[in-house]
Amino acid sequence: MSAGGEGGTKAVVAALAANLGIAVTKFIAFFLTQSSSMLAEAIHSVADSGNQALLLLGGKTSKRQATPQHPFGYGRDRYIYAFIVAVVLFFVGGIFALYEAWHKFADPHGIDSWHWVPVVVLGTAIVLESFSFRTAIIETNKIRGDATWVQFIRHARVPELPVILLEDLAALLGLVFAFIGIVLTLVTHDGMWDAMGSAAIGLLLIVVSAILAIEMKSLLVGEGATPEQTRAIEAAIKDSDEVAGLIHMRTMYLGPEELLVAAKFAVKTSDSAAEVAAGINAVEERIRAAVPIARVIYLEPDIPRADGAAPGTAAGEAAGPSAQAAH
Repeated sequence: MSAGGEGGTKAVVAALAANLGIAVTKFIAFFLTQSSSMLAEAIHSVADSGNQALLLLGGKTSKRQATPQHPFGYGRDRYIYAFIVAVVLFFVGGIFALYEAWHKFADPHGIDSWHWVPVVVLGTAIVLESFSFRTAIIETNKIRGDATWVQFIRHARVPELPVILLEDLAALLGLVFAFIGIVLTLVTHDGMWDAMGSAAIGLLLIVVSAILAIEMKSLLVGEGATPEQTRAIEAAIKDSDEVAGLIHMRTMYLGPEELLVAAKFAVKTSDSAAEVAAGINAVEERIRAAVPIARVIYLEPDIPRADGAAPGTAAGEAAGPSAQAAH
């Protein structure tokens, strides 16, 4: 597995361990205080724990071998489970938190007993969640390169790290919202602050789930190689005596660590069939050396046309290397 995959799994396991422990303590605090913010946070942790389990399941099922019915394998299972994570976060986390807020707004009672419990629980949870977030940041920095955080989340083809980064960020912000709401409730004896904390958590989770859903939908539909990978593949094809010119190229991620490359290139009219075949093999080797995750490669040779137009160019098909749009 690539460094991105290993880092993603490590971040997922760290987040799962943190959320399971945090969820238990939050539920205990809720039963003692009946705080809606605490209940919203407890459900949030349960949703996050389920999400991490889904990510681990997706990582496992994606390793299944290709079959005649699924000849390109199951790499996109990781995208599917990440999309399910977004749906779970929206309904189980966000909608439930908003429901609890609405219920508390209708009956804004304060916290009458065990005043110190939610403060201690939330403070401890912030510390534990910070360690989980730190692990995700460290693992992400190993593969992020020069990209900003927004660019990494927008362009990452490995779903686990963006999901965990956004989940952990939402969890930390949610804990802060709950902490503020509960402290203000204890100080003012007004349960409206507790309700507003729960509402803020719900809105936060809905926004994060929407971002995740948009990103995972794009990956499920099919994204091409990154601009850097596209340039490397084009250079590998052109840098050869066997290739007279690159006509067009298409790429698509079959999974986070498997790229499909389909290209048509021109060959010399004087080349024999054996020379063309040898050239195709050489080009394949160079592509795999330049971009190791390019594991499925289809190359089509063609010859230049007498009128100078690009060979094999059909109506609506642009000549020359295709511009791979970055997500």
